[in-house]
Amino acid sequence: MTCEEILQTVRGFCAREGLLEGRRKIALAVSGGADSMALLCLMRPLAEENGITLTVCHVNHGLRGETADRDEAFVREACARLGLPLRVFHAAELEAEVGRPQAGEDWARRLRYTAFAQLQGQGIDAIATAHTANDQAETLLLRLARGTGLHGAGGIRPRRGCYLRPLLCLSRAETEAVCRAAGQPWVTDETNDTDAYARNRLRHNALPALESTNAAAVQNLARFCEKAARADAY
Repeated sequence: MTCEEILQTVRGFCAREGLLEGRRKIALAVSGGADSMALLCLMRPLAEENGITLTVCHVNHGLRGETADRDEAFVREACARLGLPLRVFHAAELEAEVGRPQAGEDWARRLRYTAFAQLQGQGIDAIATAHTANDQAETLLLRLARGTGLHGAGGIRPRRGCYLRPLLCLSRAETEAVCRAAGQPWVTDETNDTDAYARNRLRHNALPALESTNAAAVQNLARFCEKAARADAY
C-alpha cells in the first residue's frame, strides 16, 4: 500500500471502532521506534481533521543507560521539529508508585501505565499507543501457549477505557513504510534483539515459521482476534 492508502486504512479503522469520537486532547505514546513514529506521522492529519489537540508522551525507563537517553533526545528533537508539546517521564519520579527500576516487562509496563494515568489527571482525554497487528499476533500466541479462553483470544482491544490502538490494522512492515515515505527516521531498542523475553522468541522464531507457511499469517491471526473479541462481547 502507498502511504496515502495506509492513512486511509487507519482513518477507516478509527471510524469503524469510534476511536476519535468525542476526543479533544490525545496523548501519543512515543518511544522513538518505527511503530510509534508512524503513529506520530499518521495521527497528525487525523487529529487535524477531527479538531483534536495532540501531545506526545515519552517514558524513559532508565534501564538501558545511554541508549535510553539517546531515545529520549531523539523524541525531543522530533517533537521540537514538528511543534508538538512533549511530556517526558523518568523512572525516578514515579518510584513511589512502581518501585525502583528492575529488569523485566512487567515493571516497565507498570511504569508506562502509571505515567499515562498522570496524564489523564492533567486533562488528557485518551492515550494512543502504537500496537500493531504484529503485536496482536504475538499476544494471541503467548496467551494460547499459556492457556486462555475466548476473552483472552480477543487479544488487544482497539479501545479499552481511555486507551486507543489506532494502528492495530497495520503490520510492522507498513509502519516502517510510513516512516520511510515521510522521511522520518526511527531508533531501535537493542533489547528487541535478545531472546531473553518470551515475546521476542515468538517474534524471532514462531512468527517467521508461520509466515513461511502463509505470508498473511500475521494478518490472519489479528483477524482471528477481532472475531474472538466480537464473539466474547456478544
